[in-house]
Amino acid sequence: MDFIQNLGLGFSVALLPYNLLFCFIGCFLGTAIGVLPGIGPLGTIAILLPVTFGVSPEAALIMLAGIYYGAQYGGSTTAILINLPGEATSAVTAIDGYQMARQGRAGTALAVAALGSFFAGTVATLAIAIFAKPLTSLALSFSPADYFALMVLGLVASIALAHGSVLKGLAMILLGLLLGCVGTDSYTGAMRFTLGTLDLADGIPIVAFGAGIYALGEILRGIENESDAPVSVIPVNNRLPSLADLKEATAPVVRGTLLGSVLGVLPGGGALLSAFTSYAMEKKLSRTPERFGHGAMAGVAGPESANNAGAQTSFIPMLTLGIPSNPIMALMVGALILQGIIPGPNLITEQPKLFWGVIASMWVGNLILVILNLPLIGLWLKLLKIRPHFLFPTILGFSMIGVYSVGNSAFDLYLMAIFGAAGYVLGKLDCEPAPMLLGFVLGPLLEEYLRRAMILADGDATVLIQRPLSATLLAVAAALLVVILLPFIRKRRKEVFVEDE
Repeated sequence: MDFIQNLGLGFSVALLPYNLLFCFIGCFLGTAIGVLPGIGPLGTIAILLPVTFGVSPEAALIMLAGIYYGAQYGGSTTAILINLPGEATSAVTAIDGYQMARQGRAGTALAVAALGSFFAGTVATLAIAIFAKPLTSLALSFSPADYFALMVLGLVASIALAHGSVLKGLAMILLGLLLGCVGTDSYTGAMRFTLGTLDLADGIPIVAFGAGIYALGEILRGIENESDAPVSVIPVNNRLPSLADLKEATAPVVRGTLLGSVLGVLPGGGALLSAFTSYAMEKKLSRTPERFGHGAMAGVAGPESANNAGAQTSFIPMLTLGIPSNPIMALMVGALILQGIIPGPNLITEQPKLFWGVIASMWVGNLILVILNLPLIGLWLKLLKIRPHFLFPTILGFSMIGVYSVGNSAFDLYLMAIFGAAGYVLGKLDCEPAPMLLGFVLGPLLEEYLRRAMILADGDATVLIQRPLSATLLAVAAALLVVILLPFIRKRRKEVFVEDE
């Protein structure tokens, strides 16, 4: 009965005209940036963080969530029609989706991708609604040492489940942790790493950090790689799949949904890992693996379902534990902090309208996305005609206005420029900034829980291994770190993210 009442509360919030408008805006923007190759949901959310400062917490999180899972829908459109994934999670969809389009089955591929994503989003949202409250109750029994150990495990796992060099990932996390320590010590009042300037007394603003690393950094890379080559779009024929197509896609959609729902909860998991893992699984389970890469239906249905399910279940640890499982969830945490709300296990009791409103909005958002994606394909393809030399200055202008509006400080613009240059350089060095963002957001929380644990134990560091839960979590983190440093495991991690030719 409580479950029904909670969902009723959620829908009463999500269906308010004000929140419904922001849900539509988020889904629309998510689809648009999913179609447009380049900035992606991470950069878009970073740019729009200042906008959330002036709206209600419910509307802010509903809009940002819509951008995230909406991008998973939009990215498949260009992946299928022009073999150019608008979003990284759609890269695997392009392998078979584009081949289907070349065979005259573009409409079928787009419809299967949209319907599979809708099914996956619906199931994943149900999973959030079912498991959120039990996980929250469990989290309330955690001690500071348990939280510290859980965050350490999350940071290590984010490297294990992401692609790229392990050592570079560790370096990025440590850099993020150091940047998170900038500001005034909450216990002693001493200023740390501020270079003697009062502008950093409150720490590095997450808006300037995110907009610089992702928005400005992507713009610089986009300018460098800009091409004037005309875009060749395959025409879309009948958009309704046949009964045989639906039957063929059903099993991959179900498997992709279940896989994505599980992987989305894991630190560093989310949509990207879910899509690539689903494709590999479908190819291994297929009776005709030779069809993959040549227009296999399962190569579109499975990954598209998995990436949407993974995108939505990644909200579970953020909403219940206050711990982001990926960089986009880290920005969601930043959005809540801007609103004066600390995410964690108390969120469900202190902010029930926010908690259940966001969950209910995901059902509404998935319905909006099906309506947006199938009938309006022509509109999204017209976006590809926007030249980068018009698009990039617009994005930069919005970023600068947003960053300045939060703190009314020109210093924040300088920080944005510095981090933009840093993001560009990190890209050149093949260093992913995502682990740095996780470290930046989790750093202050990690320090807070460590110091609380030490204060309660009178400075005895063994408190971290005295409780069975914290000791187990730290042991798993240490074992995982050792395992991913092994040469064989490093090789297998690289192979997971390699597209099949």
